Amino acid sequence: MKIAICPGSFDPVTLGHLDIIERAADIFDEVIVLVMSNVSKKPMFSTDERIELIKRCLKSDNVKVDTFDGLLVDYAKQKGAAAIVKGLRAMSDFDYEFQQALTNKSLYPKCETVFLTAKGENMFLSSSMVKQVCALGGDIDSFVPAAIAEDIYKRCKGDF
Repeated sequence: MKIAICPGSFDPVTLGHLDIIERAADIFDEVIVLVMSNVSKKPMFSTDERIELIKRCLKSDNVKVDTFDGLLVDYAKQKGAAAIVKGLRAMSDFDYEFQQALTNKSLYPKCETVFLTAKGENMFLSSSMVKQVCALGGDIDSFVPAAIAEDIYKRCKGDF
């Protein structure tokens, strides 16, 4: 069985994230969406909330959600993952992700990094952009799954 990991902070999950996850689910036997912490960012949602939001959006039966606080490659080793799947929006993403891929390959040679390019309509999407637009009263309905849009609006207003 070929297992792939789609890591990220997913704070919140966007339509761009879901596109990459669903496309990975078509390629691999099992995909683990791995909710990780980014120490350089203050999250809008707790880890448990992000996991719940992602689960509400998933369509594929071969996708699971988990969390991990250590090195991604340590988790990949534990799960026997064949690949780490990363979405790319722009060349600036590639520079950073390429460095990460080389580091991960040196730490865990059995695991490949697979890059999937974002669809054109998702090239600009990021969780940070969604949070900023929402916080300033903008419409995020075309950026996030309908199943969680209201949760994000409420959190931006402080009602959640």
